[in-house]
Amino acid sequence: MHPMLNIAVRAARVAGNIIAKGFENQTDLLTQAKGDNDYVTRIDKEAEQAIIHKIKQSFPDHCFVGEEGGVVEGTDKDYKWVIDPLDGTTNFIKGIPHFAVSIALLYKGRLDQAVVFDPIRGELFTASKGAGAQLNGFRIRSSKAKELSQTILATAFPFRDKAKFAQFQESFSNIFMQAGDIRRSGSAALDLAYVASGRYDGYWEQGLKPWDIAAGELLVRESGGLVTDFSGGNDPMHKGEIVAGSPKIVQTLVKHLK
Repeated sequence: MHPMLNIAVRAARVAGNIIAKGFENQTDLLTQAKGDNDYVTRIDKEAEQAIIHKIKQSFPDHCFVGEEGGVVEGTDKDYKWVIDPLDGTTNFIKGIPHFAVSIALLYKGRLDQAVVFDPIRGELFTASKGAGAQLNGFRIRSSKAKELSQTILATAFPFRDKAKFAQFQESFSNIFMQAGDIRRSGSAALDLAYVASGRYDGYWEQGLKPWDIAAGELLVRESGGLVTDFSGGNDPMHKGEIVAGSPKIVQTLVKHLK
């Protein structure tokens, strides 16, 4: 395992322990609203601080950007860790056991290492650039589906900006009529990890932040899948929209989303 990936895995497990304990005892979550249908808890903040602390022990000069803490500048600008300490906070708050820790490392602006850890199921998805993707140490590969009729897809509704629902509904309807079925789970990180492992054949979503998709994007690429934005371009993190899956399925989805 790459030494930086090894540190990221350790950090994800530390955060996962905090999250699992918080999930068992939800009497003191101190939940706050960040915006419409967007929440943060004490556990989110503690998990992010634990991740940064763990990584800084080995790489004190690196930079960080986290969902809760924002940007933490370091002296080595080549390395930037992109962190979502608890992707699926609403599921967590409601007692739905489907959420994950997401940690990615950018080296000179390019995705280099990725970890998505599901602390409830004990599933650890990892990837290093050029070295493939793994689930609990075993190689994973994305789906090879070619037709929408063969697929199980994943997506999410534009819950933070419901004015966009009409536009979403049109493309969703067209895709749904052709697909085998569609899921909506509430965790972009796990949706992408499931695409990387072949559980889902494809996934699309908009209104995302870099920490939502950075780790998952590398997982999919390293598992042999294709990742684009809605126009078929290669910049989903900055555009805040992503299409992922087997090459044929991504191409078909993009046609419906353009």
